[in-house]
Amino acid sequence: MTAYDDQNIFAKILRGEIPSLKIYETDRTFAFLDIMPRSPGHTLVIPKAPARGIFDIADDDLAEVVKSAKRVAIAAKKAFAADGIIIQQFSEPASGQVVLHLHMHVMPVNEGVALLPPQTRAEDMDVLADHARRMITALGS
Repeated sequence: MTAYDDQNIFAKILRGEIPSLKIYETDRTFAFLDIMPRSPGHTLVIPKAPARGIFDIADDDLAEVVKSAKRVAIAAKKAFAADGIIIQQFSEPASGQVVLHLHMHVMPVNEGVALLPPQTRAEDMDVLADHARRMITALGS
């Protein structure tokens, strides 16, 4: 298996070298908005542990990512009046994983509204800031 690269963009976000729109954090996980969302509120939930994907993450770290993804999903459904939630996790480039740090996509969805294709449009930062506020509010309630 290929080694974890601590210079990936998510590792840099965790170290504070690259800004992000954080919406939730625990001692073992970090959740932030995707800057190229497929739907409003599209959030990425990552472990703080250096894990490339599902194959090399410790079971307890993965459990914490799943717990955080559930909490984020509940908030996203509320914040965006979503009809449902898609949670996706890709491991290794052959699966479609682009950033080689384990992450779960949490995407609110509504009946009849298609998701945007992956990585096609950077959202306006003011819109993302509003989405972050909505998510943070929903997480607090």
